[in-house]
Amino acid sequence: MIEKPLVLVINPGSTSTKIALFKGDEQQKELDITHATQDLAAFHSSLEQLDFRFKAVEEALSAWGYKPTDLQAVIGRGGALKPVSGGVYHAGETLLNDLRNGKLVDHVSVLGGLIANKIADEAGIPAYIADPISTDEFEEVARISGCPELPRVSLVHALNIKAVAAEVASEEGKKIEEVNYIVAHLGGGFSIAPYRQGRLIDVNNANDSGPMSPERAGTLPLQSLLRLCFSGKYQFNELKKMLLGRGGMFAHLGTSDCREVTKRIEAGDEKARLVLEAMAYQIAKEIGAMATVLKGKVDTIILTGGVAHNPYIVKWVTERVSFIAPVKVKPGQKELHALAAHACRALAEPSIVKEY
Repeated sequence: MIEKPLVLVINPGSTSTKIALFKGDEQQKELDITHATQDLAAFHSSLEQLDFRFKAVEEALSAWGYKPTDLQAVIGRGGALKPVSGGVYHAGETLLNDLRNGKLVDHVSVLGGLIANKIADEAGIPAYIADPISTDEFEEVARISGCPELPRVSLVHALNIKAVAAEVASEEGKKIEEVNYIVAHLGGGFSIAPYRQGRLIDVNNANDSGPMSPERAGTLPLQSLLRLCFSGKYQFNELKKMLLGRGGMFAHLGTSDCREVTKRIEAGDEKARLVLEAMAYQIAKEIGAMATVLKGKVDTIILTGGVAHNPYIVKWVTERVSFIAPVKVKPGQKELHALAAHACRALAEPSIVKEY
């Protein structure tokens, strides 16, 4: 076994594909490949973008002076699959077929494993995914909704949440199996999850409920939503895009960029301040709800993701939840490093690799 294997990491996002090259745990290269809006507009689904994004990754690898055969493994962000426990998975045919079918959620994360597999196939090396968004470690009581036909499902930013929680536990000199955290991943969508002794036992599911976010509407008044659905004003896909891609802060302010909203606030825009504070208010409410899941036994509340860079959000949320537990802020994402670490462990200890 190579002591420090060369691993390519692939993390597709809505308008870009982040890639990085790691030698063991040491990052050698990183690139955020931005895809032009007009190029993406030509595709009707995430899956249609596969060849387009694969070519972009292949060209970037070549520009760095590497070939697929130089690598020991490739790992991609895990997309929406059937419910699975956390961990690292071999990108085998059953898993790839479910990603290709796209029956669960049309989300660009499905491309992580598919691109990884295409590159690995060229080189005859392993391809993996890890901690996919369909990671499901719910207790049975968390699955029950008020309508038997509509059970609650786990869709969660598991990769970053688990990586950040492990980092905080290490800083606190504890094992992850010894602590209870509430982790609020605050990106374009929000995942606010109680993380009990190494398991994500609940989450709001950003596509269904919880706080409004920069791009998603979050929990809505039910009867008003039903009336809107049957008003004849919108087709299904139009309404879905309005609520899940152009909802939340974007719907109120015409932008999903918290930095722009901060500039508006500092220029005296009271509407911008009210909307941003409302988002913080809703984040805090959800954290409070998840504290009840842990029966009040919360060691630390962690704020992470891109929105955790925003000083207003951090201040307003902390003011409302610090009575529950200390608040630690870990802005940004640890996804690239987390994926690389999963791949290196998989190469060193093949027995930990799960089959889907």
